[in-house]
Amino acid sequence: MEITEVRIKLMEASEDRLRAFCSITFDHCFVVRDLKIIDGVHGPFVAMPSRKLTGHCPRCGHKNHLRSLYCNQCGVKLRASADADAESPQKLYADVAHPINSSCREMIQKAVIEELDRELARAGEPGYRSRYDDEFSGSDAGPESEGDESLEQPPTAAPPRPHFDRGAAADAKRDSSSGAAGRSDSANRDEDDSFGAGIF
Repeated sequence: MEITEVRIKLMEASEDRLRAFCSITFDHCFVVRDLKIIDGVHGPFVAMPSRKLTGHCPRCGHKNHLRSLYCNQCGVKLRASADADAESPQKLYADVAHPINSSCREMIQKAVIEELDRELARAGEPGYRSRYDDEFSGSDAGPESEGDESLEQPPTAAPPRPHFDRGAAADAKRDSSSGAAGRSDSANRDEDDSFGAGIF
């Protein structure tokens, strides 16, 4: 298994240590999004995507984020004091996806930090645009086909509108109102005579 693509979304206006979001693609077929690149004491490091843990309301059973003061469903107070967390610290987040050995973590870290350096260099160029929010292509296409306008399917043309013959419509209306006599008259009439027949 190898990392075949890394996409970076720089966060220049971030007030905390968050430098960028990134996504990584394994073997051209599996994407993991929302990894974070954070400034650490020894340089930037990669944090895995995570979700905020929840707990159940004792009154209605609704799920609320940990350390919430009130239930989002019934409004009951969930804890007497916010200082209670200082005595018993809780784990607030859980990783959604993460490596289970150090070699995989180092591989991800190396690939992401190298791409971060390249993205920072591209950000200084005129017309720079991040590819992070671009759609990923299907499994049958490699990363080189992404963003290639020549490979996009042309828009399908609208079906042609049916031609409406006013003379024929007038003939049909006259046939239904005048019976067999009207049908014999309209059959003997020239096509040129049908112009403007619907006016009278």
